[in-house]
Amino acid sequence: MDDSLTADPQPRLRELGKTEKLMVRAMNAAWTAPMFPVTVEVDMTAAMARRGAGVTLTDVILADCAATLRGHSALNAHWLDGGVAEYDRVNLGLAVAAEKGLTVPVIHGADGLSLEEIAQSRKTLVERVRAGRIGIAQVMGGTFTVSNLGMFGVTRFTAIVNPPQVAILAVGGTVRRQVWNGGDPQWRPMAEFTLTSDHRAVDGARAAAFLADLRQRLETAA
Repeated sequence: MDDSLTADPQPRLRELGKTEKLMVRAMNAAWTAPMFPVTVEVDMTAAMARRGAGVTLTDVILADCAATLRGHSALNAHWLDGGVAEYDRVNLGLAVAAEKGLTVPVIHGADGLSLEEIAQSRKTLVERVRAGRIGIAQVMGGTFTVSNLGMFGVTRFTAIVNPPQVAILAVGGTVRRQVWNGGDPQWRPMAEFTLTSDHRAVDGARAAAFLADLRQRLETAA
């Protein structure tokens, strides 16, 4: 028998790029934080109606998340040793899967942008990530992150906080479910949103309040 057929396979070493190394350091730091998840179900009927002309459901979620964070500065924050730095400006990170691994580009000042501006920023950043042309400045300064795996058929998951941020929102896929509305069963497009928070900076009540306000905005905004 040819010895080459029984020899152990030789691995190929893939060097990490600068942005990947930043992500590795962040994930290593995340394991030192006490994290907890909170999940809500959201009726996506109104949110889905806002799509169109280059605006995706992810863009709607990003826009509403940025607007909601204006009233929840405790989640739009960084954990510093012994304290919490809360920010007035929302720099929204979006987890993007690419050939070289996970990257989180940042839409700076997202709370001051229109839905269409957020959609254009998201499109440009995702294209740059997947083309391998994202710069360090475009992945720095995030104050909150959104991770959406709904397009992969995932209905619920728990994301890992990206330090020094104190919270991250995981968005599952939209699924038609029967719900009770006004005493009558109705089929609705429902999605599960799971917020993971660093318990040193965010308690359960604050996490729940943010999710409640985000759900209301997604279900009622025109």
